Amino acid sequence: MKRLLSIKFMFAIVALLPMLIPLTSVNTCHAQTTSTTRIYQGIDVSSFQGDIDFQQVREQGIEVVYIRTGGGSDFTDPDFERNYEQAKAAGLKLGYYHFVTARTTDEARAEADFFYSLIADKTIDCYPAMDFENFSDLTNSEINAIARAFMETLEARLGYTPAIYTDVNNIRTLWDSFFYQYPLWVAEYGVSSPQTIGGWSDWNGFQYSDTGSVAGISGAVDLDYFKDTIFIRPEERPEPSPETPTEPSPNPTNQTYTVVPGDTLFSIARRYRTTIPELAALNGITNPNLIYPGQVLQIPTFSSPVASYTVRSGDTLSSIARRFNTFVSELVSLNNISNPNRIYPGQVLRLTDSVERTFYQVKYGDTLSSIARRFDTTVSALVEQNNIANPNLIFVGELLTIP
Repeated sequence: MKRLLSIKFMFAIVALLPMLIPLTSVNTCHAQTTSTTRIYQGIDVSSFQGDIDFQQVREQGIEVVYIRTGGGSDFTDPDFERNYEQAKAAGLKLGYYHFVTARTTDEARAEADFFYSLIADKTIDCYPAMDFENFSDLTNSEINAIARAFMETLEARLGYTPAIYTDVNNIRTLWDSFFYQYPLWVAEYGVSSPQTIGGWSDWNGFQYSDTGSVAGISGAVDLDYFKDTIFIRPEERPEPSPETPTEPSPNPTNQTYTVVPGDTLFSIARRYRTTIPELAALNGITNPNLIYPGQVLQIPTFSSPVASYTVRSGDTLSSIARRFNTFVSELVSLNNISNPNRIYPGQVLRLTDSVERTFYQVKYGDTLSSIARRFDTTVSALVEQNNIANPNLIFVGELLTIP
């Protein structure tokens, strides 16, 4: 998160004017409660905090943790999955934030899709938050357009509102009124309460220090207060998708992959355009963060070209779109989907509106030249269609779009 000016200060409660007095340690911090709103002690974390003992954190009175998922459209925080599993096991309320790097509205939509794909199968207690603070040479108008595209896309995926993380300076000078509809998580250090929240009616989260000290965490950590209004209300959550018998996917076969040093389940899922839940289920993996070199994984594959896909447990439209090198909007249009958050196992999705366009999964012995001959196309067309950096390097199991 943004590193604003840090000031250490003493705790006090003014009897005639009750307010929150932030500290750089939670050990003696007591949040104010009122008859209508409860204040929760919280932190937000990323890989910068290293290996966290969330049980100790919980014992210090922390109740809410916002976890960084990653940034952009392809970076996952190295400790995201571990932080999630251990914070969940400790009984903390869970929220997530994503660092936006987009420079266009199209990039913003892709980043929102990526953010959603990372948390779609997770327990979510708090409104997921956009962290957009690296503006480079963008104008205010461009920043607002990019942020709007991100928030609208994420809201469509979630089925409920996301939140915005920002600081008081940007509240004063940057955000337009469109964003006032979203829950506000505001950062300002060295004050007892935010000096301004602009056009927002109230704040839902208040990051009051970036130099906090909490048992279970080595080094500094961001400290927050969260009101109970940061939690997603039950009535906001989308209704569960109807369960239907799962039909087999087109031409299902399985191949194996041997894990090498540096692999993660996420990187393997991306290589084969599948999902972490699918890999975990197929291989009986209970902890997606724990795979080891030499481990042999079953990889779901297709034995011949396909133009449709049968939804499996754990799939989202975002993960399917990435797998088949297409867009969520295209899948929505082709399949007349009214709610992008509602797909269900066994549902058959059209992948393309062109009978000529198919997808092919690379088999042992394949080369781009042999694939091009098989489908009466060219190597250069395959390279361009699939963004292949090295035409001599394709992987068994890799899914190619056939132009």
